[in-house]
Amino acid sequence: MSTALTEPVERVGRGWTASLSLANVAIWVGWYGPLQILLARQAEDFAPGTGMSKETLLAWVTGVGAVVSLAANPFFGALSDRTTARWGRRSPWIVAGAAGGALSLLLLAGADRLWLMTLGWCLVQLTLNAAFAAVTAAVPDRVPRLQRGVVGGWIGAAQILGAVVGTGLATAAGGIAAGYAACAVFAVAGVLPYVLRHRDLTLAPADRPPWSWRSFVRGFWLSPRRHPDFAWAWLTRFLINLSNALVILYLLYYLRDSLHHDDPEQGVLILTAVDSVALLATVVVGGIWSDRVGRRKPFVRWSGVLMAVATALLAVWQTWPSAIVVAALLGVGLGVFMSVDFALMTDVLPKAADRGKDLGVINVANALPQVAAPALAAPIVTHLGGYRVLYGVAAAVGLAGAVLVGRIRSVD
Repeated sequence: MSTALTEPVERVGRGWTASLSLANVAIWVGWYGPLQILLARQAEDFAPGTGMSKETLLAWVTGVGAVVSLAANPFFGALSDRTTARWGRRSPWIVAGAAGGALSLLLLAGADRLWLMTLGWCLVQLTLNAAFAAVTAAVPDRVPRLQRGVVGGWIGAAQILGAVVGTGLATAAGGIAAGYAACAVFAVAGVLPYVLRHRDLTLAPADRPPWSWRSFVRGFWLSPRRHPDFAWAWLTRFLINLSNALVILYLLYYLRDSLHHDDPEQGVLILTAVDSVALLATVVVGGIWSDRVGRRKPFVRWSGVLMAVATALLAVWQTWPSAIVVAALLGVGLGVFMSVDFALMTDVLPKAADRGKDLGVINVANALPQVAAPALAAPIVTHLGGYRVLYGVAAAVGLAGAVLVGRIRSVD
C-alpha cells in the first residue's frame, strides 16, 4: 500500500508546518482582500442603475461565488485523492489552484461590468478552492493524530492572518485594481515555499480505484446514518460558520450606516486587527492544550458559546467601543474553535483513501454559510429589523452549533 494511504505516525517538523501555514495565508489573502474591501467597493460602483441596493448586489455576487465554492472544494479534493503524479497527490493542485486564482484576481481588477465582476469572483472561488482542498488534505496525510491540534492551531492562525493581510493589501494598495493585483502576487508567492521545499506523498497507480462516474459522484454522499459523528461534526461547523458569516458580511456597511464611523474602511481594518490579535493569542494555545489533554469537544463547545455571547452583545450594544470589545471576544472564541474543530474533523474522517474528498465535504460547511448568509442577511437588514435583528439571529445560530457538538460520540 502507498504511504499516502497509511495513518501517519512520524511527527512533522516546524519547517513543514510553517510552509503549509504560509500557503494557507496566501489562499486566504486571495479570498479576504476581495471579501472585506474590494468587492464591496465594486458593488457600490455597479449598484446605481441595477435597481438593487449595494447590500443586495454584494449579497448576490458573493452568494453565486459561494455556490461555486460549494462544488469546487469537494470536487478538487476528490481529484487530488486520485492523483498519481510524480509531484504527489496534493502539490499539483496547490500550484494550479494558486496560479489560476491569481489570474482570476487580475480579471476582477479589470472588471468594468457587473457580469465580469461576478465571473471573476466565481473563478477565484473555483481555483483557490482547488488549492485549499489540497492544502487541507495534506494535514491528515502527514500529521499524526496527537499533533493535529497544534498544527490546526497554526493553520487557523494562518487563515486569520491571511484575512488581515488581504484586508491590509486591499486598503493600502490605493485602488481597486491595485488591491487585486497585490492579492494576486501574494497568492502565488505564498504557496511556493511549501511545494518547492517539501516533497509530497505519492499515490501508486495500483492503489488508485477504478474510474467510474457513478461511483465518483456517489462518493460525495456520506450517509448520516452510517457516519453519524461525521454528520454532527459537519453540522456544528456549518452553524458556527454561518453565525460568523452573518457578522462579517455587512461589516463595512454596518460601520458606515449604523455606527456612522468617520472612516468605515479603516474601521474594518481595525476590527479585523483586534479580532486577529485575540485569535492569534488563543489559536495555537488552544490546539496545544487540546492535544495534551486528549479532548476536543469541550473546547469546541465553549468557544462556540463565547462567540454566541459576543454576537448577542453586538445586537444590544451598538457603539464603536462595543464593536471593538466584540471583535476581541470573537477572536478569542474563534481561535480555540478553529484549531480544535479542525483536529476534531480529521478525527472523524471515514477512511484514508478519501481524505481530500471527505475534507472537501467538510469544507462545504465553510462555503455553504457564504450562500446562506446573504440570503438571510439581506432581507433582515433591509426589511425585518436591521442590524439588531441580524446579530440576534447570528447569536442564536452560533449557540445551536455549540450545543450540538455534544452529539459526537467517538471523540472525547
